[in-house]
Amino acid sequence: MTEHIDKKELPACPVETTLMLIGDKWKVLILRDLLPGTKRFGELKKSIGSVSQKVLTSQLRDMEAKGLVHRQVYAEVPPRVEYSLTELGQSLKPILDALWAWGEGYKETLK
Repeated sequence: MTEHIDKKELPACPVETTLMLIGDKWKVLILRDLLPGTKRFGELKKSIGSVSQKVLTSQLRDMEAKGLVHRQVYAEVPPRVEYSLTELGQSLKPILDALWAWGEGYKETLK
């Protein structure tokens, strides 16, 4: 389910629009960890580290509502839930690649 966002509600600046969608630290890390493929909630929590269950749940729900993440629930006992990036979420890969490259370059300047 994608939350309906009216274009009139979006910031005029495209950079601000992008930051509105992924500007949170946890959202960028969720994107990073889902780029290789589907993960279950516990796998995401473990790979991200210090995020609380409440915050991770909230961030995933927001990203799902914005059309970046797909949530698949399996009717099993116990229930199994998997998260993956939508096509729109996958389209953020070049941005994350640029962040990674910049971070690597920055670390090199500190040596």
